[in-house]
Amino acid sequence: MQSNLEEKGSSPHVAIIMDGNGRWARARGLPRSAGHRAGVQAARRVVEAAPRLGISALTLFAFSADNWQRPQAEVAALFSLLQRYVRDELQQLVEAGIRLTVIGRRSRLPKDLVQSIVAAEMASAAGNRLDLRIAIDYSSRDAIADAAMRWPFAHTPSRTAFGRLLAAPRLGVQTDVDLLIRSGGEKRLSDFLLWEAAYAELHFVDTLWPDFGSEDLRLAMADFYRRERRFGGLNADRGSAPSGAMQQPGTSL
Repeated sequence: MQSNLEEKGSSPHVAIIMDGNGRWARARGLPRSAGHRAGVQAARRVVEAAPRLGISALTLFAFSADNWQRPQAEVAALFSLLQRYVRDELQQLVEAGIRLTVIGRRSRLPKDLVQSIVAAEMASAAGNRLDLRIAIDYSSRDAIADAAMRWPFAHTPSRTAFGRLLAAPRLGVQTDVDLLIRSGGEKRLSDFLLWEAAYAELHFVDTLWPDFGSEDLRLAMADFYRRERRFGGLNADRGSAPSGAMQQPGTSL
């Protein structure tokens, strides 16, 4: 189905908690690794659809800092899939004008995965059609605590200054999340982009991540544009959103 979302003149930042791979596999009598492989295909569909839907930045939660508690074999399989994705998709991302950046802690990742990440970030740095951000070994609480420890001045930081410090050096600037989607039926943020999602619209779907596709993303965006975003103000104050936050009039598609 052809979308007209790109005609709305907006460029939102969408973040997705990709949940449900294990349950998808279990329902089919498959190992969890099969669910993760199917999840990679879903991520590919979403990345391809995002620019067509007018999305300027897309952040995908691939591996949280708490996921280290999973069985070692599953963690190793996840890292292998991530490395394969970064390596195999790179040429397509570059050709499509997609800039890839990985956020999160790198010191605990396998060296070959880190090398693939660095190479992909360098090769895709000129992309200006979509900022694709993959969160690996990521914890929002850890990121906020680390930024607070690195604040170099005696005076209290402004929100803007602290946001710049919180941003990954490779991004240069912290950008607010406009829409946060979680698949799989759960309704929690799971330590994902807590600062950036302070005024995000939340969209929860029961669809397990491997079944999530471009139509699911289109419906989420349609729902997003129908909402009124007041950022703490009243309807009459719609022109006074905080800096960096996007406003959209309520529209029907």
